[in-house]
Amino acid sequence: MSIKFTPEQEAFKAAIADFAQREVGTKEQRLKYTNDGTEPTSMEIMRKLGEVGWLGVSIPEEYGGSGGGMVDQVILLEGIALGMIPAAGYGTTAIVQGAYERFGTEDQKRKILGGICEGNVEAIVMSEPGAGSDVGALTCKVERADGGWVLNGQKTWCSNAQVSANILVIARSESGDSKHSGITMISVPAGTEGMEVRPIPTLAGPHEVNDIFFTDCFVPEDALLGEEGGGWPQLMAGLNKERMILSGMYLGIAQRAFDDTLQYVKERHQFGKPIGSFQALKHRIADMATELECLRLLIYDVAQQIDEEPDRVFAREASMAKLKSTEVAKHIALEGMQMMGGYGYALEYDMEKHVRAGLVGTIFAGTNEIQREIIGATLGL
Repeated sequence: MSIKFTPEQEAFKAAIADFAQREVGTKEQRLKYTNDGTEPTSMEIMRKLGEVGWLGVSIPEEYGGSGGGMVDQVILLEGIALGMIPAAGYGTTAIVQGAYERFGTEDQKRKILGGICEGNVEAIVMSEPGAGSDVGALTCKVERADGGWVLNGQKTWCSNAQVSANILVIARSESGDSKHSGITMISVPAGTEGMEVRPIPTLAGPHEVNDIFFTDCFVPEDALLGEEGGGWPQLMAGLNKERMILSGMYLGIAQRAFDDTLQYVKERHQFGKPIGSFQALKHRIADMATELECLRLLIYDVAQQIDEEPDRVFAREASMAKLKSTEVAKHIALEGMQMMGGYGYALEYDMEKHVRAGLVGTIFAGTNEIQREIIGATLGL
């Protein structure tokens, strides 16, 4: 396919780029919004994105959005990452958005989707200390009690919990013959008594992911999303879009790492000429540009297919997009660091940030080993 955006989509891309240049075009601006680089999400920026209507780009109009599709959402995700806009929370927010669109009541949709349009961050947590890739092994419990629900247990690796308005918790409501039965989705508002959010320090800083502890945490009856015990099929229904959301983000990261590398090798002189003119670097740049173009075609092709057939499961294609986008982003960032030498390793430049983002992308939201298993299974292996 060829990527053919509508005039409105082209204008949307240009507007995102203009916003990024104006608000966070310098490292000094980004540091100001992110508490010296320690916060991946600026709530001030999220509110500004909400004010211009972009966070509702793929939310139905009746809930405050503009009713766009997956292609529109990928444009926004790519633009946020490419422009280094500190709105990392939009990734998990977009995933939660999909769950409420599919399974929420009218009241839930108005509250959650409307809040997203205004700039709220939402989070979702599946992983536990003993349940990572094997989500069905989770043990965090949710039980009916006093006209509501009570949660007990631990969750881990929850992105953006520290700034989220609500956390969508995947918990076990009953034990059954299958480990995938008896799983329920419960929405827990920030600050609920009995829920403790504890940051996990990582290479990206102290505020990227979190442990969450539940101790007799009570939420009302309407905290249930979808059907009690129906959490597993509800999760599976959203994995296509979850992987495409990650793919859009990592397309932007890959493009930014490439752009920064290209600029550097054009400007850096050694032995009397730009280092990009040396064949050892020129050929690597050419390979990176080719990989990036292939990646862009793949991601927008799958996004377009999802828009054309929204009820179809694109297990192979979505896994391919997630696999390829994160592998390409990691490769380009590591190549960029190598070509920049010591400057690529220095905090003065952004390349070290691209490397950190590239490394973790192959791990979270379903490791790339899991994506390969899925792709292999769709090929009859």
